[in-house]
Amino acid sequence: MQFETLPGFREFYPESCARRNHVFSRWRQVARAFNFLEYDAPVLEPLELYIEKSGEEIVGQLFNFEDRGGRAVALRPEMTPSLARLIAAKANSLKRPVKWFNIGEHYRYERPQKGRLRAFYQFNVDIFGEPGPAADGELIALLCQTLQAFGLNQQDFKVRLSDRDLWLLMLAAEGLDESGSAQVLGIIDKLERTERAKTVEKLVAIMGEGAEGFLERIEVAIAIRDFPTLRAYMENLPLEGDLASQAQARIADWEQLLRHVEAAGAGDFIQIDLGIVRGLAYYTGFVFEAFEASGEGRALAGGGRYDALVKKLGGPEMPAVGFAMGDVTLVDLLDSKSRMPAYVQRPEFIAIIGGEAERDAALADAAQLRAVGYQVEYPLKIQAFAKQFKAANQSGARFALIYGSEELARGAVKVRDLASGQEVQIARDQLFARVPDLLAAGLS
Repeated sequence: MQFETLPGFREFYPESCARRNHVFSRWRQVARAFNFLEYDAPVLEPLELYIEKSGEEIVGQLFNFEDRGGRAVALRPEMTPSLARLIAAKANSLKRPVKWFNIGEHYRYERPQKGRLRAFYQFNVDIFGEPGPAADGELIALLCQTLQAFGLNQQDFKVRLSDRDLWLLMLAAEGLDESGSAQVLGIIDKLERTERAKTVEKLVAIMGEGAEGFLERIEVAIAIRDFPTLRAYMENLPLEGDLASQAQARIADWEQLLRHVEAAGAGDFIQIDLGIVRGLAYYTGFVFEAFEASGEGRALAGGGRYDALVKKLGGPEMPAVGFAMGDVTLVDLLDSKSRMPAYVQRPEFIAIIGGEAERDAALADAAQLRAVGYQVEYPLKIQAFAKQFKAANQSGARFALIYGSEELARGAVKVRDLASGQEVQIARDQLFARVPDLLAAGLS
């Protein structure tokens, strides 16, 4: 009986694993450049953790079961709840701002489709303890630099920026309370994927006969693409008293955020788009998503403010902002743009061995070279020289280390440049010292 991989899961043969590790390497490189620290958390968590964060409806999307101890548990579908729990547990001893990142596998029991699998890796980056727009700006700049690290540019992706706080003010101007606003935000989140008539039908339940006009006003807001227009729009809203003051303060936050992003070199990637509201109710302020510039395909990354989550999960008040980037849609885009390098692992040295005595010498030299990180290959069984040279040329190695009876008698090794065919004989006790020059300049 031959077993197959489960739907929505992937196996990683060496070439695929090298591609995956390339993605991980770029993620780590950029996060560390921004001085974020790496952390990790269990892949199995209490089911209640996800219910507390997202509500009972999340259960249908999870790999969840009862363990042998009678506990309701789930494979993590995202990192944010685990991270908030970790922060809550040590909030009083952590130096703020807390800047952490993680690369980990996540699991969702959903129908597999292009860009979405049941098992996937995510790059999670978060800042805790900083309430101001500078933290949001830092993460947006990091997001843009991460995508640029893969060779993508402003013709390839855009970061669509929105603000749930502005929406709450706009909906307050429409006379909606907190509950009604939450319902409308859920409808706006699905606007691009829903027929207009169905959207109006949903809004009738909230706005009554004014649903059509209300949707038209929403569409005007969603069409805004530049900050001066956004500022003028907010100034013209019928807000008074405390709500008017909140609107002015929020526009000032927008000015600070956009200035930060522009100074950080990410301004050309930003596109104001109030159609982005991020459907999860725990978001509390600025929200953003990175998309392919053409608008095709799924989001590359998404995130925003979630200032209330740490307290909700048992910790103190702790402002927070973060984003997650998945590997599936990213690799799809990199492949479509021919930006994913072809990885073939090649040894730097391959030994050509004459016999058992020569093997002992070759293994001793290989052990010394491997100990400091050089890649050395050798045949596991003695073969004819011709067969070994053929294998060496096919291996892609830079140099062959030839151990014949004559070389062994002289305490030497013959080094052949497999590209040029040039050879040089080196005393074995000098080989280790000569390797850096060999790799840097080749044989001359």
